[in-house]
Formats: sequence, C-alpha cells, structure tokens
Amino acid sequence: QVQLVESGGGLVQAGGSLRLSCAASGSIISVNNMGWHRQAPGKQRELVAVITSGGNTNYADSVKGRFTISRDNAKNTVHLQMNSLKSEDTAVYFCNADVQSVFYRRIYWGQGTQVTVSS
Repeated sequence: QVQLVESGGGLVQAGGSLRLSCAASGSIISVNNMGWHRQAPGKQRELVAVITSGGNTNYADSVKGRFTISRDNAKNTVHLQMNSLKSEDTAVYFCNADVQSVFYRRIYWGQGTQVTVSS
C-alpha cells in the first residue's frame, strides 16, 4: 500500500558528510509531517529531525547546526544532509511519514539505513 525506502547511508570519516534520502510511494493522498529518527545498538530510538508539510523544521539539540532536513513534496521525498559527522552519530537511521492513504491515515516507517562514522 504505502512504502518508504531510504538510501544514502554508509561509512564516513569523522568530520565528513552524508546525505540521506527517503521516498514514499503507494496509494498516497497526502503526506503530512516527515522525519528522521536514529537508533544505536542498545539505545532507544530518538528523534533527529522533523519537517512539516509547510516546511517548518525541528531538530534534536545534538544535531543542530550540523544536520539539515528538507523535502520535495512533488516527489514525496525527505532528505537529511549530515555535516561535521561525529562518532556518536553512528546509528541506523529511519525515515517516517504521516501519510493519508486511500484507506486511512497513519505513520509509516522505512526499513532503516546504517550510518557509521569512524574516528
């Protein structure tokens, strides 16, 4: 029905950059908030950044000034530009979206993409 697919994860040196992307597809009527969460081994999943349908953004304190979230509404896609990466950014990154489908509205999650930052 509705599917989110992430891309762009990988291995990067500390201080480097990565750009994550996530595209929603399927029986979509509209997409409201979209966002990124991350989860490191043994830790709870935490919010990284969110963006509303109108373009308002919010970030976790730990990534402010380093990460930028953006979206392309025509493509139902959300991006996360990550700069000045640190070892503590290492985690599986998940995108999510509040989607109104032909049947009902709910939050959908992507499968996750691994980001590893080496020192």
